[in-house]
Amino acid sequence: MTQATTRAWRDGVVVASDFTVAQVSEQLSVPGTVVWVDLCRPEAREFEALGEELGLHELAVEDALGEHQRPKLDYYDTHLFLSCHAVSVDVAGGELVTTEVDAFIGPQWLITVRKNDRFDMAPVCDRWDRAPHLLENGVGALLYGLLDHVVDGYFDSVQTFDDYYDTVSEGLFADEPLEPNSQREWFHMRRALVKFHRLVVPMREAISSLMRREHDTVGESMYPYFQDVYDHILRVTESTDALRDLVSTIVETNLSLRDFRQNQIMKKVTSWAAIIAVPTLITGYYGMNVPYPGFARHWGVWISTGLMLGLSAFLYSTFKRRDWL
Repeated sequence: MTQATTRAWRDGVVVASDFTVAQVSEQLSVPGTVVWVDLCRPEAREFEALGEELGLHELAVEDALGEHQRPKLDYYDTHLFLSCHAVSVDVAGGELVTTEVDAFIGPQWLITVRKNDRFDMAPVCDRWDRAPHLLENGVGALLYGLLDHVVDGYFDSVQTFDDYYDTVSEGLFADEPLEPNSQREWFHMRRALVKFHRLVVPMREAISSLMRREHDTVGESMYPYFQDVYDHILRVTESTDALRDLVSTIVETNLSLRDFRQNQIMKKVTSWAAIIAVPTLITGYYGMNVPYPGFARHWGVWISTGLMLGLSAFLYSTFKRRDWL
């Protein structure tokens, strides 16, 4: 069932809240009124009624009801349609938790649509309440509060990725090789980072398009605020690119260290095999039951034993000196 939250402002002051969706037109009939409607898990027939009331484009309504929209900004005759994603990182599950947030942006109204309740609108409302002077600028101020909160969540996700890969980097040079569970976790976190990058990069284009001077959605007084959001999304994009480079370096370093450890093990195994081969060769020769120098003599035993010990000690010292053992 659709969960709807409504609020109306006039001159930056809340004049009504929690009214029904059917009363939106009534609120908008008063000049200078700005209305916000939030729909969580909307059903098609309930959403279409609101669409008919406000003249929402059918393609925008279809996108809002659909799944897995990429971040974008579409222009229609009477309104704009913005699609973005709020994200958080679940390190334990190696997953990027996303919530699609769509927004219909009209001259006097803002309609937000959420696919689930993982994204809480309460902090966004708190931002609006803390800056009533901005709300005098109408829908642009509401949209700024929403985008600013979403982008702040991107910074939290970047910090989570950064902390995780700092921990991974510190454990690269440990003596113990990585366990399969750790390697699987690396893979999932790397996939989450790629997904995060795919969601963040298009937001730069969407916000840039929203700020174009030929459109009156963002007024002159709100332009510096949207410029700040745009600068933030640029920083997030640059940080994400840097993290991707770091992950590639970590993977390459891990592969190099794994090959190095294998070479070290092979050198040790080969060295011990060479040392063991000396007594094996001598005892094998003397065990052929044929006459040889020292056959059936005590001094023959001492010579063969001396050869085994001497050659083995020589090989051991040689390999030790070359750091093969």
